[in-house]
Amino acid sequence: MIATARKMNTAGLNQGTSGNLSVRVEGGFLLTPTGMEYDALVPEDLVLMRFDGSHEGRRRPSSEWQLHRDLLAARPEAGAVLHAHSMFCTTLACLRRGIPAFHYMISAAGGSDVRCAPYATFGTPELARSALDALEGRKACLLANHGMLALGKDLPGAFKLAVEVETLAAMYWRALQVGEPVLLDGAEMERVIDKFKTYGQQPGPGDEQR
Repeated sequence: MIATARKMNTAGLNQGTSGNLSVRVEGGFLLTPTGMEYDALVPEDLVLMRFDGSHEGRRRPSSEWQLHRDLLAARPEAGAVLHAHSMFCTTLACLRRGIPAFHYMISAAGGSDVRCAPYATFGTPELARSALDALEGRKACLLANHGMLALGKDLPGAFKLAVEVETLAAMYWRALQVGEPVLLDGAEMERVIDKFKTYGQQPGPGDEQR
């Protein structure tokens, strides 16, 4: 988790102490602490959170612990949640503008667009509810006037998706400087989403036992 938190900064997903990470573990989830520089973190700084809101450790949990708790509780397929204030996702979020189907790789986030959740104050149950709604049928969303969220079955998956969504946000922002991008229609996005089900290296006969 600490290595990934540091990668968020070097990859341009984050700046300073903004953003946070969680990973599901037995009995709850591990969460990055509030207000600490990632370069200074050691394993003992990570906070063990339970789904009842209690926590263990020497540090206070991220102010967004309710967001992580509610997402992991509602999405059992997710093993990790990444929240960042990445430049281009946050720019679009401040316009309260999601990312439409201007490029087929939008389907990497689980659907035909990346929605922008309505604004709610950080660290509140209202923000968690807003994010849950925006993530229905999706693996990533923007948070109005705030940042972005990405879910993954594990931490590498969440990080990879966050980088992809930030790249798409940058492409979309740049396209908007020239004009209004031509969007792919619903039928094409359905074809793309279906093709992505078998994209990449698929296990061969017997591989699932290895």
